[in-house]
Amino acid sequence: MTTAEDAAVDVCVVGGCGRVGLPLGIALASRGLSVLLYDINPAAVDRVNSGTLPFDEPGAAEPLAEAIAAGRLRASTAPESVGLADALVVVVGTPVDEHLNPDLGAVPRAIERGVPHMRDGQLVVLRSTVYPGVTALTEKLLSGWGLDVDVAFCPERIAEGKAMTELFTLPQMVAARKPQAGDRAEKLFRNLTDSIIRLEPEEAELAKLFTNTWRYLKFAAANQFWMMANDFGLDYERIRHAITTDYPRAADLPMPGFAAGPCLLKDTMQLAAFNGNNFVLGHSAMLINEGLPLYLVSRLEERFPLADLTVGVLGMAFKGGSDDPRDSLAYKLRKLLIIKARDVLCTDEHVRDDRFLPLDEVLEKADVLVIASPHKEYAALATDKPVIDMWGLTGQGVLV
Repeated sequence: MTTAEDAAVDVCVVGGCGRVGLPLGIALASRGLSVLLYDINPAAVDRVNSGTLPFDEPGAAEPLAEAIAAGRLRASTAPESVGLADALVVVVGTPVDEHLNPDLGAVPRAIERGVPHMRDGQLVVLRSTVYPGVTALTEKLLSGWGLDVDVAFCPERIAEGKAMTELFTLPQMVAARKPQAGDRAEKLFRNLTDSIIRLEPEEAELAKLFTNTWRYLKFAAANQFWMMANDFGLDYERIRHAITTDYPRAADLPMPGFAAGPCLLKDTMQLAAFNGNNFVLGHSAMLINEGLPLYLVSRLEERFPLADLTVGVLGMAFKGGSDDPRDSLAYKLRKLLIIKARDVLCTDEHVRDDRFLPLDEVLEKADVLVIASPHKEYAALATDKPVIDMWGLTGQGVLV
């Protein structure tokens, strides 16, 4: 097992080898801070310590290798790591449970593992998206464990694939109940950006949930519009182009597509739970976005004799250009097609999975193709077979 070294560091990132924690650690190290990444995944820790990214993140590979070589960045599976830093930044997943309720204990559990090694005077920064009130709960628990520490909530807002740009360009929300805690957190993040927005913890908790839910609602509107146009045999992209061209008030109308991944649906559910499940708009968005794979399959059944055909699913990541398959609706589409079609073949240009076939083989064997993730590699497919492209990626305007 990898063990923590005894040398003190400026920052320890808890959950530091994941898709949010690692870019943050690399960014802080690139600004001269000494950073220790604490993670319970030994394989990821070993890869990071070898100077290798455990996942794709454009612009991160070179500064990672440089920081490791310079000794400004290292990773460990040892819980003692949390006691070596002046500041702890907690970046862990915040899932919903098996009953689709927010898991309020994810962040406190991550912190509790390190409590025996923590010390008075540390700064504890919560960076995960949390259910409103978790910052206050964390403060209460840390005090109950006999620790005199400063607590701040400073949510991440990066888009996967753009972390090494957005960490330095997006405003950073800093929220704390005590002015000293807020000042210390602000000083930490001013290593990355001079754009700091101060809030109360509960304001910042809602701000992060509102942000992700707003994106989810916009995608739901686009998906509903696309289904409406499609049902009448009309090309949504032509309509959208007419709406958005030189018309700034509609410039943010997105293309349709699977709205998935580890944040948007989950955070919409957390916001609904926070409001006593009185969130009609959010629940409607869930029905639309989660129902899109079923709509696709039902329309495919109307157009093709699916039981006699092989369907090729192109792209299994939750978004284009990503190697992250978490909560991708492409897998829901695949399950539905397995029931209806003769065979289903999957491919992806970025996700590593032994079950997937090379693109050329899927293009050869499939009778119908569905683009489930808008990877740029699918924009110019060399095929004369029907391509179902809700993203408008190919420009073929094929309707389902």
